[in-house]
Amino acid sequence: MRIVDVRETTIPIASPIRNAYIDFSKMTASIAAVVTDVVRDGRRVVGFGFNSNGRYAQGALLRERFIPRLLEAPPDALTGEDQTNFDPHKIWAQLMANEKPGGHGERSVAVGVLDMAIWDAVAKIEGRPLFRVLADRYRGGQADARVFVYAAGGYYYPGKDLAALQREMGSYLERGYTVVKMKIGGDTLDEDLRRIEAALAVVGSGERLAVDANGRFDLETALAYAAALAPYGLCWYEEPGDPLDYELNAAVARAYDAPLATGENLFS
Repeated sequence: MRIVDVRETTIPIASPIRNAYIDFSKMTASIAAVVTDVVRDGRRVVGFGFNSNGRYAQGALLRERFIPRLLEAPPDALTGEDQTNFDPHKIWAQLMANEKPGGHGERSVAVGVLDMAIWDAVAKIEGRPLFRVLADRYRGGQADARVFVYAAGGYYYPGKDLAALQREMGSYLERGYTVVKMKIGGDTLDEDLRRIEAALAVVGSGERLAVDANGRFDLETALAYAAALAPYGLCWYEEPGDPLDYELNAAVARAYDAPLATGENLFS
């Protein structure tokens, strides 16, 4: 059982939208295909992975460090003891060989692209959905048949007025979402409050609306928003400040009784 090739490319996902911190006018993403020598249903198993928007493509890191390590590793360093499938944890160790521990670098994004592709291949080799594979390995076979999802939108967009924001929020409800999220911090506090109230007029209550500042605020601004948001009873207030500014996040948590969210931009 071998990985015979890894193909990666950069794709543009450019858009005129923006959040409080970045615009997406030059945004890219990486897509990778991990090609194996395993055949299922007459076709070679290929695992696919990609990275989230907002982090740009990771082609240089993938090509210079991580793909070569994967292809150069001996086959038995990539598979489980019974040699019937690949072992994502052993592969991760191969990818991170000769890397310093810790750090807040882009390498986690590059490795994540390949890690996703490996898990995709593992599930295809077993012939089962990945969530079933994970449940058997890590939850004693107990899998949730349904999971909570929400619609993330409400970006700033050239010419987008309150009516357009309301139409967008309404479209998510029409598709069955029960919670929607919108961006804040890309305008003044007063204007953001008008946007929030416009969204609430559509979704109906604060528990159905979350807001995301994408780490934009300093402490003073984060606390000002926290005080202004409190009466709305929102589902959550996300990333008020830099996720690595632990003092800021702790101060906001002390001042804001409703739920806070962070963590998507913490890496190791």
